[in-house]
Amino acid sequence: MSSLEAAANVTATATAAADQLVRRLLERGVLTPEWAEVFRAVPRSLFLPDLFWAYDLATGRSEPVDRHDDPVGWEEAAYRDIPLVTQWDDGQHTGTEPGSAGTSSASMPSVVASMLRDLDVSDGMRVLEVGTGTGWNAGLLAHRLGGANVVSVEIDPAVAARASDALTRAGLAPLVVEGDGRDGWAPGAPYDRVIATAGVRALPPRWLEQTRPGGTILAPWGTHYSNQDALVRLTVGEDGRAVGPFLRMVEFMKLRDQRLDWNLFRGHVKEFPGDADVSRTSVPLADLGDRYETPYFVTGLCVPDCAHVVNEGDSGEPGDAKAWFFDFRSRSWAAVVFTPGASDATVYQSGARRLWDEVERALTWWIDRGRPEYDRFGLTVDRDGSTRPWLDDPSDTLPFAEP
Repeated sequence: MSSLEAAANVTATATAAADQLVRRLLERGVLTPEWAEVFRAVPRSLFLPDLFWAYDLATGRSEPVDRHDDPVGWEEAAYRDIPLVTQWDDGQHTGTEPGSAGTSSASMPSVVASMLRDLDVSDGMRVLEVGTGTGWNAGLLAHRLGGANVVSVEIDPAVAARASDALTRAGLAPLVVEGDGRDGWAPGAPYDRVIATAGVRALPPRWLEQTRPGGTILAPWGTHYSNQDALVRLTVGEDGRAVGPFLRMVEFMKLRDQRLDWNLFRGHVKEFPGDADVSRTSVPLADLGDRYETPYFVTGLCVPDCAHVVNEGDSGEPGDAKAWFFDFRSRSWAAVVFTPGASDATVYQSGARRLWDEVERALTWWIDRGRPEYDRFGLTVDRDGSTRPWLDDPSDTLPFAEP
């Protein structure tokens, strides 16, 4: 059965909803005309489980939507431009209430469309996808390029099996491989395009090895400073290195072996403030930035091997906020207590590495350079996976702080 025949089996309501979604995405410019018919032919609903959790962008809450209990609501949610969680806690979760951590999802249709636009495929190209998820993205690629030209790798056996079943029902036949996406899929190499649908903190060298010279790697990349990612589009050169710009801020579930384990820092602060050095800073909390803001991202680029979190009201003073910074390579840590209305904040630093000093220097450097936005930054990735962020030109590498 072809994907067009499979689409004909979708209800009239779903077909109308899919058409409306396509129109909205075209109007916003995230969906290009060459992908519009593909989106119509390969409806998102064909790849969704009977139970998923619709994510509310305004509240940050995930609400269960069960096809059996509410078929109309299920179809409506399937074609909304929102992310849908399809697995919690690596499959260990049961019940209808949200689990602790979402570990597989259907990305927002606008994100899927814009990434396919940026991937810039053409007939005859071979594509490696890392992170099959529901299988919808692989299905879109297979409809456009032919199943023989698409390989999708998924680490979770249950997720891979469900995606394979959905693709078969849709009449599409990309190769779905159960395996670790870090390794790519060498038997299908070289690829013209590699696309990751999971956030990465270190670009696996195998992806570079398996991309032909002149090929593109499109991936959500970031640092452990925060959970945010920036979509980077890299071109692989004849020397095996990859270079390219950041396009926009996104946020994806991370590759499983690259998730941040906060248990690493349990022994950093035995007591607070303990023997920490105390100083003051005039940097306000707002200058640290927030999710999807450039200073947040740039600080992560300039302060390597550092995790950061802001806790509201944990200092014992109403309205206070405490920003924490932890080093991956030592027991160094820093905390900054911000009091509303105060002209400065109290800084505590412990260990050989002065983490807050590095953060403050990074922010000062960014301000001195004219507060450049994230899309002026880029990344160079060497064949061994080591990275060098840069501003405007690969020769202008960022000033990494030394621990």
